[in-house]
Amino acid sequence: MSITTVSPKQLHDAVQAGQAVELIDVRTPVEFREVHVSFARNVPLDQLDAAQVAAGRNGSSQPLYVICRSGSRGKQACEKLVSSGYTNVVNVEGGTQAWDQAGLPVVRGQQAMSLERQVRIAAGSLVVVGSALGAFVSPYWIGLAAFVGAGLVFAGITDTCGMGMLLARMPWNQVPQTMTDAATCSTKTTTSCCR
Repeated sequence: MSITTVSPKQLHDAVQAGQAVELIDVRTPVEFREVHVSFARNVPLDQLDAAQVAAGRNGSSQPLYVICRSGSRGKQACEKLVSSGYTNVVNVEGGTQAWDQAGLPVVRGQQAMSLERQVRIAAGSLVVVGSALGAFVSPYWIGLAAFVGAGLVFAGITDTCGMGMLLARMPWNQVPQTMTDAATCSTKTTTSCCR
């Protein structure tokens, strides 16, 4: 499935030219709180409902732009929307990282550990524990390391990560719902945020 993309600069130029742009950020609320495009609103990938998104747009014919950290979850969100019949979606190439690196306006808040880093820590820990238990307690524990390894291979092939989806739902990756409304924060570049 081919997903339409746009560069951060192209999207920023469209906004600067006065084009009405709706941008959803599909990262976790904590990642969104850390840094986000000033006019984005947070709709985490695990909570994305295509029917709800379409209803909230009131029949708008303008494209719906999707952004994440680096482009991968944004592509997944676009694919999810397209498979649900909502086809006018565009993924922002390189995600928020590329937007920030291009020097475009962002809102900065409290620092957080990225979901990708959390996955690496959790997977590595499970492999170490499974290997150690397999070597010193019972050879059956080596199955834990093999299971995690197989999960990482599957994640690499399919570009979906079950552990990442699970970690995204953990309490430390959530913020109070009232703080995820992008309209309550300043839309200019800042070093602090109300989120």
